[in-house]
Amino acid sequence: MNLVRRSLSRRIPAAYFKYNPACERPARIIFAPFTSRIIYSKAERLRANCTFRVRLKRESVFCLRMRSSAESQALFDRALQWIPGGVNSPVRAFRAVGGNPFFAVRANGATVWDVDDNEYIDYVGTWGPAILGHAPQVVVDAVQKAAGQGTSFGIPNPLEVRMAELVVNSVPSVEKVRMCNSGTEATMSAIRLARGFTKRSKIIKFEGCYHGHVDSLLVKAGSGALTLGQPDSAGVPPEFTSQTIVLPFNDVEAVRRAFAEHGANIAGIILEPVPANAGLYLPCDGYLEFLREITIRHESLLIFDEVMTGFRLGLKGAQGRFGITPDLSCFGKVIGGGLPVGAFGGRSQIMDCLAPDGPVYQAGTLSGNPLAMAAGVSVLEALSDDSVYDKIEALGKALSDGLAWAAESSGVAVQLQRIGSMACCYFTDTPVHNMADAMKSDRERFSKYFHGMLEAGVYVAPSQFEAGFISAAHDEAAIERTIEVAARVMKTL
Repeated sequence: MNLVRRSLSRRIPAAYFKYNPACERPARIIFAPFTSRIIYSKAERLRANCTFRVRLKRESVFCLRMRSSAESQALFDRALQWIPGGVNSPVRAFRAVGGNPFFAVRANGATVWDVDDNEYIDYVGTWGPAILGHAPQVVVDAVQKAAGQGTSFGIPNPLEVRMAELVVNSVPSVEKVRMCNSGTEATMSAIRLARGFTKRSKIIKFEGCYHGHVDSLLVKAGSGALTLGQPDSAGVPPEFTSQTIVLPFNDVEAVRRAFAEHGANIAGIILEPVPANAGLYLPCDGYLEFLREITIRHESLLIFDEVMTGFRLGLKGAQGRFGITPDLSCFGKVIGGGLPVGAFGGRSQIMDCLAPDGPVYQAGTLSGNPLAMAAGVSVLEALSDDSVYDKIEALGKALSDGLAWAAESSGVAVQLQRIGSMACCYFTDTPVHNMADAMKSDRERFSKYFHGMLEAGVYVAPSQFEAGFISAAHDEAAIERTIEVAARVMKTL
């Protein structure tokens, strides 16, 4: 991995934001993505820039082409007849950016192809699960083997035991874990368990944190709800959310006031430790530690929704990265290897309140499904090699640095937020610490950026309020290509 890092430091544009130490005055910032060393002399700089211009010109036919979309359009027209909005999850409809969605027909590695045979470098990664890339051989082999032995049993199977062992052995806060079928099921069940364990009713959540489409948490939510400008969904009676206290993220005083007023009836706090459904913003220094301390003091539970960050930011997730031990944790996405899955776990004392041992009921026909378990086990075993995380961390930094260069050189104000292999580019000059800050982003400019990237064969999330993901299947060539395209697109904004 050190070789990968050294290679990136030589080749990725951010490494060339250098002053010329040989000059009396600092040289201008330079960009030399096609060289293998820092350029110092004027002649060398001119040569590098010339090479860059020639290469851009050579590739401009591909980059600026109009995508063929006839087949996708025909499919979308058919879908609109039979599927609400033509899609099975709202953000896929492209409502936030305009235009119509393309329809994928296959994916491999870091690349997706649509029905019109357009090819894209993919930074959506099926919204997070594809940490190894699309169709990694270890997952394909595991699923094929499992499918040959039965696609569903409704009976305990060895793979769900292996999955539980991997999760518990990876995440120190989890002593027992229960499998389910989605992130929504995981958070819904964790909330019910927290209420059953504490015998209290109220839950604190934060603006912009999305915990699935469960009624009691679909208030001031992120993800597709925020994208559509509907953070509070119709069809949710006020009584369902009356026990939910919604606070701004990163606001210590707001949490203190909530506990001062309702502390004796607060079952717990649920949050994304790194909110990634309103774009992506990070907890301020000491914030997560404060939440841990105040929940302990009031005998409430701290629930980390790590559906996004679990096994994405490392085997221990965000809680390992920040050194915080929650009472309950929710997982999904990565642990399913691209198949539907969810899980929640925590201290044995709490988890033993679940049926059949305890009074808190939770069940699922397809929970522990052998195909999802086979896929998930294969992914988690692959992730036990730390070099995977080293690689995607390095690529994430390289891409983020390169996009920052592209924006700066184009005079476009952005806030690049990144942690590990997750990132978001907000089109605003205001630092983003919470949902209110995120909402200041220039969504019209983002829409132009999205379509410019898409036309050039780079697929980023079709919403300003979604995070992007890098996989182990991305490589330096894909990162370099993406930065080139972004530099060109940003000059048009």
